Amino acid sequence: MNSSKQIKFGAMMSYFAIVVNIVAGLVYTPWMITKIGQGNYGLYTIASSLITLFVMDFGMSAAVGRFVSLYVAKGEQNKANDFMGLVYKLYMALDAIIFVALVVAYFLIETIYKNLTPDEIHTLKGLYIIVAIYSLVQFPFMNLNGILTAYEKFVQLKACDLFHKVFIIFSVVAALLLGFGVEALVTANAVSGILTILLKLLVIRRRTAMRANFRFFDKSLLKDIFGFSIWTTVTALMQRMIFNITPTIIAAVSATGSVGTAIFGLASTIEGYVYTFATAINGMFMPRISKIVVSGKKEEELLPLMVKIGRLQLIITGLITVGFITFGRTFVIDIWNKPDFADTYICAVLLIVPSMFYLPMQIANTTLIVENKVRWQAVIFIITGAANIVFSLPLSKYFGAIGASASICIAYFIRNILMAVTHYKVLKIDMPAFFKQVYLKLMPQLILASALGFLCQRFNPVTNRYLSFLINGAVFVLFYFAIMWVKGFNEYEKDLALGVFRKLTRKLKKGRS
Repeated sequence: MNSSKQIKFGAMMSYFAIVVNIVAGLVYTPWMITKIGQGNYGLYTIASSLITLFVMDFGMSAAVGRFVSLYVAKGEQNKANDFMGLVYKLYMALDAIIFVALVVAYFLIETIYKNLTPDEIHTLKGLYIIVAIYSLVQFPFMNLNGILTAYEKFVQLKACDLFHKVFIIFSVVAALLLGFGVEALVTANAVSGILTILLKLLVIRRRTAMRANFRFFDKSLLKDIFGFSIWTTVTALMQRMIFNITPTIIAAVSATGSVGTAIFGLASTIEGYVYTFATAINGMFMPRISKIVVSGKKEEELLPLMVKIGRLQLIITGLITVGFITFGRTFVIDIWNKPDFADTYICAVLLIVPSMFYLPMQIANTTLIVENKVRWQAVIFIITGAANIVFSLPLSKYFGAIGASASICIAYFIRNILMAVTHYKVLKIDMPAFFKQVYLKLMPQLILASALGFLCQRFNPVTNRYLSFLINGAVFVLFYFAIMWVKGFNEYEKDLALGVFRKLTRKLKKGRS
């Protein structure tokens, strides 16, 4: 299968997997919280966030994606093999260091989480052990996605990711129905992750030319890797200062404790859906961007690619964001029937909105990685992470999860502005032209769709809350795409939409026959 088809079918599988994950999550998550309890879900969120503070790949995954993509673009397979042999050695050394850090953190749990009860501390320690063991096992294999992406094996990669999501949902449901507790949640994630690693290793062995040379060692290449990975590590650390440290801050300074972290956990899950949807196709373009950079055609080819992908991302992100702003509160309270989680709506809106102005720039962000200019991104994330800490401590103390979400919202808008300036000054991308082609031409349609959605919700005469919600949602989606078709879509986007519609029609006809 050639590169274009891999991207095409890989993107389709990505969106299918995301839809499955979202639909299942919207039904499964509230059921799961009911089974294990709001407090236990908060403890699960705390354990996961604490582990993530230590288990990072120190920029190695980004290094693998960049170096291997460039080696493949140049046809230098032997160098790719040598590079991966060196990378695996580094991963094993880092894994040993992480093990020590996790052991130390375990004995500090009671000191860190003083607001938790003794029973909650006991449960948290048990969850921590399970998550920590799995994290140590899977850490050396964090680079597998980068390898599959560099060789443009997107269909196989997305198939593995789909298996991962489906296996987790079914195994957790089965475990909870059999009477197991919150421990089943983390165990199912661990088993699913290990099986997915084995599948990806099998694909790499059979479908790529990658054969890591463990005998290879080169000081100059090691220096290049560290020079690149140090800055991406800084970026990763600052990202953890944003989302992963927030549940810990809420639990440490807010009177809401585990309940506050549960509210924030649900809101961050919703934000994660939006982020995953918008970035589903981004990683697929690193090999193409690498080829553009190697060929010396960046000036004429990069901006059109960024506009093309950025518009698609804003259309998708806009649909989800505007739809959630319009109907999210109704969904949380009336459909989930969870008034206790009403604050989740406010938190999710605060987390989602900045993404509309960041995610469409992901092609430029990937270019920073390819051109080894990640230090600029790292500096921006340092500023973003510091801003979040400064705002989060007081806001979380007085306003709980809502305050923490507001802090992230402020920090993210600071990041968005600085990233746009960096793309303009460092990468020499015509950002005014980008914003004109993407935001200026699509934002009016998003605002109009939102207004129509609120009117539809306001004047819908149906009293049944479930039926009313479905009707409102269906009408909103129709309004959205009708407005986009008339005023938003360009010719490429119309052809793309028609192509998808025709394929679906043909499949439906075949199914009937």
